[in-house]
Amino acid sequence: MKKSSKKVVILGGGISGLSAAFYVKKLAEEKQLEVEITLVEKSDRLGGKLHTVRHHGFLIEKGPDAFLARKTAMLELTMELGLEAELVSTNPKAKSACILHKGKLHTMPMGFILGIPTKLTPFIRTGLISPLGKARAALDLILPAKQGDIDESLGDFIKRRLGKEVLNQITEPLLSGIYAGDTHALSLMSTFPQFKQMEQKYGSLIMGMAKGAGRKSASVSDKWPDIARKSMFLSYRQGLSAIIERLKERLHTVHFVMGQGVAEIRKENGYQVILDHGQVIDADAVVCAVPAFEAAELFPSVASVGLLHKINYVSVANIALAYKNTELNLSFEGTGFLVPRKEGKRITACTWSSTKWSHTAPEGFTLLRAYIGHAGAQEWMQMTDAELVEAARKDLKDLMGLKAEPEFVEVSRCNESMPQYPIGHQEHLALVRHDLSQHFPNVFLCGAGYGGVGIPDCVAQGKEAAEQLVSGFC
Repeated sequence: MKKSSKKVVILGGGISGLSAAFYVKKLAEEKQLEVEITLVEKSDRLGGKLHTVRHHGFLIEKGPDAFLARKTAMLELTMELGLEAELVSTNPKAKSACILHKGKLHTMPMGFILGIPTKLTPFIRTGLISPLGKARAALDLILPAKQGDIDESLGDFIKRRLGKEVLNQITEPLLSGIYAGDTHALSLMSTFPQFKQMEQKYGSLIMGMAKGAGRKSASVSDKWPDIARKSMFLSYRQGLSAIIERLKERLHTVHFVMGQGVAEIRKENGYQVILDHGQVIDADAVVCAVPAFEAAELFPSVASVGLLHKINYVSVANIALAYKNTELNLSFEGTGFLVPRKEGKRITACTWSSTKWSHTAPEGFTLLRAYIGHAGAQEWMQMTDAELVEAARKDLKDLMGLKAEPEFVEVSRCNESMPQYPIGHQEHLALVRHDLSQHFPNVFLCGAGYGGVGIPDCVAQGKEAAEQLVSGFC
């Protein structure tokens, strides 16, 4: 490399960091800039939360199992990597999901979008909500909108508009799969700002959702693969790890430092990134694609960076169970079921994976995934894998009558994996980024802890960080 080349260090080898590396390389090549990229990952593998286990014809996701098609950053990256032919959609026949209510599974009413009712008749008929609860939810159509743009909790907002019963019985368990959080502690403006916009524009959450306001980006344009226009959720034929493997192939010129974290970042002739074992890497720019609590420790001289400690991270686990169909006396027609907190079960949800995703189990077998853990329920972390499996199987037996012995199980512990955006998160993050730009120019934050927890959100943040970084070199 020539002396004029720029050195970029990316901290974190999850989808955010890998996306940042990909787009730094791509943009630098387009602008004919010489850039040397080093990516530092403290674990022994790339991919972060994206981790597919391939086992005797089964595809088991140890983390998320899909991404939203309507958030197109992931589709764009998929096409740039030449992976569009590998895209798979959910089984079109498996559309319904259930919610547990008073020990029984009830089908989710038609017309519910993000836990918000948009069709009158199915809502009236559902046994999930009492007559009084339905009447309270209907008040959303006449209640005045709350004025101003001050942030509030997601739970308080839903309760204010639709009532406590809809919040606890439908909205909270549905959204728990995204954040595993306490809705009364999550920022509305950082999770579902469109809800606030609907209230302001239509004076009603139900009315706004019914008019399609909550699905403003739901229609995917013609430039994307046909499969992306027909399914809300997508994955790859060989699992989500396929994109990690392809990114690594494309980043063959990047220097990967594995098994080491970052101890310190010094401002000396640009930056010096000090690794745990004492290795020093020079950098002209740094992308921090690590959890917020790790980034907060790297810039102690910037007071506002301490606000990143307000972003709590929740740990969750999922237990995959594989069965021979001949051992089952059950049929699985929907995508799974959700378990509200008040039901007092250990599991929070169960996905009928091989029904939802036809490619995840070989012919003659069924694959399920049960989930454990949410904000306020972290005691599971003291349990052994065997105890987690036993707890999940007990709940599945009680709720589904599932007594069969699984062919095998796969326990995945996703420790500190679910960031919880506190009230005021956007303002906090704006201040942190402003102060970092003043004291540590050419240092950028991206990842699930900052601007969206979904896979496309992380890809978009990685790309944005790369654009800002390369722009600073021009």
